Amino acid sequence: MTEAAPPAVTVVVVNYNGGHYLRECLASLRRQTFTDFEVIVVDNASTDNSLALATERPERCIILKQDSNLGFAQGNNVGARGGRGRWLALLNPDAVAEPGWLAAMLAAADKRPTHRMVACLQISLHDNTRLDGAGDCYLAYGFAWRGGFGHPVASAPQAGECFAPCGAAALYPRDLFLDAGGFEERYFCYHEDVDLGFRLRLMGERCQFAPGAIVHHAGSAITGRTSDFAVFHGMRNGGWTYVRNMPGWLLLLTLPVWLLGSLALIFRGALRGVFMPTVRGYAAAFKGLGPMLAARKQLRAHRRASLESIVSAMTWNPLRYLGRSINVRPFRD
Repeated sequence: MTEAAPPAVTVVVVNYNGGHYLRECLASLRRQTFTDFEVIVVDNASTDNSLALATERPERCIILKQDSNLGFAQGNNVGARGGRGRWLALLNPDAVAEPGWLAAMLAAADKRPTHRMVACLQISLHDNTRLDGAGDCYLAYGFAWRGGFGHPVASAPQAGECFAPCGAAALYPRDLFLDAGGFEERYFCYHEDVDLGFRLRLMGERCQFAPGAIVHHAGSAITGRTSDFAVFHGMRNGGWTYVRNMPGWLLLLTLPVWLLGSLALIFRGALRGVFMPTVRGYAAAFKGLGPMLAARKQLRAHRRASLESIVSAMTWNPLRYLGRSINVRPFRD
């Protein structure tokens, strides 16, 4: 029997106790106007019966059940390796894609092949007047955020270049994702998308924001946005991303501000009742510096981008970080 031709896109959904969110996520994929895709659901040993609840699935849907919770990073890597599509689309289980989501991402990639990473317009699942994000932004002093989080939907920008896609809804060439090593599995979850985006930029890749590719995202619906778990991993992985990716002299130039900013985040953590997970996150970041410094050497060997292109992709005004501003710039070519 001849094996069927590979699909154009592999969509990976990593589920861990996604409940009714997973059901709505897979149902939205079934309604896509672009149909040449497969879905791989990597289930991280869920115990909430979420797979059984997800009865409305796309035609080509593969379930990869894991024996333990691999985390978001490794789970996506498993799905990417198991897929056959030329393109890799990531979708969180707490996200609902509009019918034209896949078609819009592919059209954007086809129109502008110089920007092979594609970020989506994310609208809050629970408040359709508010943005969940318009591409990931990176402050040159070592802090990342989802551009426009909580801002009015009316403030969403036109198509342009942003730093990186949010992993909740993103498109990459699948071979590029795999050749870059996929997500850093030591992260487990949180910040792995920014880290990958940074690494790909160092390799000479660029990212575009496609406003027509729309998803509605609950955002940390499973782990909790301000839970001890989320805070710990956010602080640890943010520090790792900064240390392993920032080019040498930029690291030296920005380190004093990063240290001051980290102290400010610890103080904020005390005010918000998450002081201990914040401190533990930074302590774990320093404890794990060895592997991250080793990774710097490997990344340097694969770097193709000019320092100017890296500098121009970042945000330099700290006020934009504090305000969760959008940073989508006009295309330069």
